[in-house]
Amino acid sequence: MLPLPAAIQPFVDQIRAAAADQTPLQIRGGGSKDFYGCLQPAGLLDTRSLSGVVDYAPSELVVTVATGTPLSTLEALLAEQGQCLPFEPPHYQWSTRSAGATTSTATVGGLVASGLAGPARASVGSVRDYVLGLKLINGRGEYLTFGGQVMKNVAGYDVSRLMAGAMGTLGLMTEVSLKVLPFAPAEATLVFPLGQAAALEQLHRWAGEPLPLNASCWVHDGSAGAAGQDLLFVRLRGAVAAVEAACQRMLREVPGERMDPAQAAADWDRCRDQTLPFFTDGAATGHALWRLSVAQTAPVLDLPWAQLIEWHGSLRWLWAPLQAGPQLQTVARAAGGNAMVFVAGAADITGAKCQFRSDVPGQAALLKRLKAAFAPAGIFNAGRL
Repeated sequence: MLPLPAAIQPFVDQIRAAAADQTPLQIRGGGSKDFYGCLQPAGLLDTRSLSGVVDYAPSELVVTVATGTPLSTLEALLAEQGQCLPFEPPHYQWSTRSAGATTSTATVGGLVASGLAGPARASVGSVRDYVLGLKLINGRGEYLTFGGQVMKNVAGYDVSRLMAGAMGTLGLMTEVSLKVLPFAPAEATLVFPLGQAAALEQLHRWAGEPLPLNASCWVHDGSAGAAGQDLLFVRLRGAVAAVEAACQRMLREVPGERMDPAQAAADWDRCRDQTLPFFTDGAATGHALWRLSVAQTAPVLDLPWAQLIEWHGSLRWLWAPLQAGPQLQTVARAAGGNAMVFVAGAADITGAKCQFRSDVPGQAALLKRLKAAFAPAGIFNAGRL
């Protein structure tokens, strides 16, 4: 075990006491993802006091930060050096919208624990691809370290990346080292008036060509005329010459236009944070927001609900009743993926039962063994996964 810093001691004491008494604990930073997963009554383990940058080496493209640090603080620091988290972690405010929140409360620990990434995910990789190392207090109150500050630092099982998407069920992360990247030299967003089938076909074709595709979003824009319009947005990032050449080529192949950079940047942020009209208007229906992860080359899904499509076709969002679960699962499995509730209906914005469900043989048993190894008393975020 590591020597115990003074700031960590209160967390160790609280975890050891909870384990001894079999008292569940809810690990929580800013609460921006309280809607995600099944929250159960538990004592609060507030991470916001674990704040600050531990080490930042811009020339090495690595930053180490305490997990209670606001995500906006980290991103501002990186931007000063012309760097970023390329997977675009979202700044969700689903759990605070009813209170009129206007600023992000997301923390670094929450971005790792949730494993959620934004529009660029299909091109640059997931959160776990950028986790180099971390420090953790496990369910026995032991203070442990895994990984380091370089890519090739793992001998054996890569525990650091295991924490990405674990929803805090395996322990309390106290600090994490992340790989960062410079901003791309050039960026452009093109928009094409295409129906869903034509948009997917075009994305599949472009994905097989040497183009600097970074993100895509297909949606029915209800504000475009009386009947609205189906639109495909494609973001290009890379070298100046590569982006310009790609713009010219793609606009020759398919009629479209280049968006104003400022407007495009704002729209991609709204897509990342799910504040586009598709998400905000859909919440008023009282339905659940479903997330369908399918094969990137999957065709149009035979479903009666409007969709927003990201990740070059592999991520499909829709608002539908909770009772539609069996139908959505069947369709998603046929397309090589799965369906899950992402945000519950408006009447239960804090979560929905069985959001996470897997029928993959052996997966539940593996998760059970991991929890037994890291948190045998099962005190962390009970029921969240």
